[in-house]
Amino acid sequence: MITLTNLTYYPIKACRGFDVPASNIQRMGLEHDRRMMVITPDGGFLTQREHPRLALITPSLKNEALTLSAPNFDSLQIGIQKTGTPTPVEIWESKGVDAIDQGDEAAAWLSDWLGISVRLVHIADGFKRKLNPNYAINTDDHTGFADGYPILIISEESLQDLNGRLDSALPMNRFRPNLVVKGCKPFAEDMWNRIRIGAVEMALVKPCPRCVVTTIDKETLKKNKEPLKTLSKYRNHELGAIFGMNTIPLNEGRIEINMEVEILE
Repeated sequence: MITLTNLTYYPIKACRGFDVPASNIQRMGLEHDRRMMVITPDGGFLTQREHPRLALITPSLKNEALTLSAPNFDSLQIGIQKTGTPTPVEIWESKGVDAIDQGDEAAAWLSDWLGISVRLVHIADGFKRKLNPNYAINTDDHTGFADGYPILIISEESLQDLNGRLDSALPMNRFRPNLVVKGCKPFAEDMWNRIRIGAVEMALVKPCPRCVVTTIDKETLKKNKEPLKTLSKYRNHELGAIFGMNTIPLNEGRIEINMEVEILE
């Protein structure tokens, strides 16, 4: 039997995530997942590619309050703002995405940590950032500040297969999945078209091409050629070196750790 073994939120794009025992799945993805993003003063998005120190920021959520923490740095708590005068931001090909600025305190905290001037924004309540129509299932499929899709799924067996080819094993957090499953063959998720967890159906629509973010150790920030060097040898695809499947929720509902993953197609 295939089961769900891990659920991870990433409240702020490119920052650390935290594991939860259960999650409400919305059409945009896991509730709270990648709804916030660090931006430049002109609205461009930041990632670990250029600013690996983002990987050391730990956001936590409680009752619509956000706490930001980082090593040897005073933490900050702010109330999350989802409505107000929107600021247009950009993320990849998406231009003019409506976002709500989270205020000067958050901006100052993040700017001090990163050493550059930045702001923190939350996607505006009700805004739908549409998915690539070549992969979308429904015309209103949308996401928040994820790179391109609401959810990323990876199996434990796929990571075990990869680690068996590496000199040093890597943790799953190198790949930042939302859902981790086990009980299948390595890379079986590549072949799934639709799955159901609890009452939530999901479509697996596109392999995830991996970038240099996977080469950054999330604790030390040191970079290495792995896992891209090895993935490019045996997981090469027209999209690049692939690992994990981009996924779209087809309805909403609640899922929990240890639920069965049903393969529908």
